Amino acid sequence: MTRETLRGVAHGLVRRSRLREQGFSDDEIDALRRSGVLTGVRRGVYRLTDGGGSDSAVVDHALRARAAAPGLSPDAVFGHVTAAVLLGLPVWAVPLDRLHVLRSRPTGARTRGDMVVHSGALASDDAVEVDGLRLTGPARTVVDLARSLPTEQALVVADGALHAAVVDGRTGHPRPGATSPDDITSALARATGTTGVGTARRTLALVDPASESPGETRSRLGMHLSGLPTPVTQWPVPGTRYRADFAWPGLRVVGEFDGRVKYGRARCPGGDAAEALWEEKRREDRIRRTGLVVVRWTWQEITDPGPQGMVATLRSALRS
Repeated sequence: MTRETLRGVAHGLVRRSRLREQGFSDDEIDALRRSGVLTGVRRGVYRLTDGGGSDSAVVDHALRARAAAPGLSPDAVFGHVTAAVLLGLPVWAVPLDRLHVLRSRPTGARTRGDMVVHSGALASDDAVEVDGLRLTGPARTVVDLARSLPTEQALVVADGALHAAVVDGRTGHPRPGATSPDDITSALARATGTTGVGTARRTLALVDPASESPGETRSRLGMHLSGLPTPVTQWPVPGTRYRADFAWPGLRVVGEFDGRVKYGRARCPGGDAAEALWEEKRREDRIRRTGLVVVRWTWQEITDPGPQGMVATLRSALRS
């Protein structure tokens, strides 16, 4: 079976009822599943394995949301991490095994199978439609996650939403996950009196729209929690065309997550790895020649408490 042999496939999904309408028997459908042509998404809903499938947990979560959408109550919208995924926002270390839905009612939160149904007030401008699905908008989604997730995970989403607006301003191409500090402030005000709103305020006080990745967000939070001086983010290195992820200009130190020095926009994927490493080395050499100390760290070193970890290495450089 290929995409051309099926009718009624939308977003890579096909329903068992639709296959039956097309003349496929239950035995034939089950055989297609066993052979790997169809992969189950939710009960009675499949995706074409050769037509948009992915091993990504994020992509799988989005597909399951789309599969579940027709069965939702009319007043329900996708929310929390499901809304973040559908908005294209970065999620890190957040469980994606359950879908999250919000219904505008005072009580009745429950977990049903692979779906968590939250209850709460939903203002008219809290909901948006993205690609045919109703979900909480980016500001409301950021606040809901900041109320319910640990600071690190929530901050990754919040930074991503604010940075999306920065990118929109550069490119002129709006993205559904983009929001502004003012919109988040308004959503926080509407959340007054709800569970976790104090935690959300403390988390969202740490946002930085300049953060370009979860690794940069986690690095910045690690610096904050360890008491390191607050860095300048995405600092243009004087005398060069490069930007550093973090900088302490008065101390002549710059920091780079995962060894990346920015030059304009990110390099295109698919290039030669050896050539990329060589270019990266040349950039770092040029930055060092300006008299700056360059400190690099990897993903694992963000939380490494030892002498080779990010905090210890930065502290040593800043003291020097």
